[in-house]
Amino acid sequence: MDLNDAKSSVIQDFAMFDEWLDKYEYLIDLGKNLEPFPEELKTEDRLIKGCQSRVWLDTSFENGTLVFRADSDAIITKGIISLLISVYSGRTPAEIAADDFAFVEQIGLKENLSPTRANGLASMIATIRAEAEKYA
Repeated sequence: MDLNDAKSSVIQDFAMFDEWLDKYEYLIDLGKNLEPFPEELKTEDRLIKGCQSRVWLDTSFENGTLVFRADSDAIITKGIISLLISVYSGRTPAEIAADDFAFVEQIGLKENLSPTRANGLASMIATIRAEAEKYA
């Protein structure tokens, strides 16, 4: 699935729910289904700065693409990083660096988060973009 298809899929998934409470439940489920994150990778250098809760992002460069793994100690935040990883992991650095991440606003995520979570979301996006730019 290409990047635009992945973003469209997320937009369609969120459109299935009328209420934000249901969308939060969906995010929680995404977080619960996130691949287990090894404790030894929960290091200071992998922490995303600017998040109220702790969010770890591990990036590896494999076969020309970036592979992201992540975890958080907060369940909704874990769902948010899981959502971002589902869209961007396995993409080329150039694809990620050139993307506008606008699908996040299209699903209404940014304006339906608390200010601290919205800042954390912005930090997650900035970190993923910075990781891509390192390899681009």
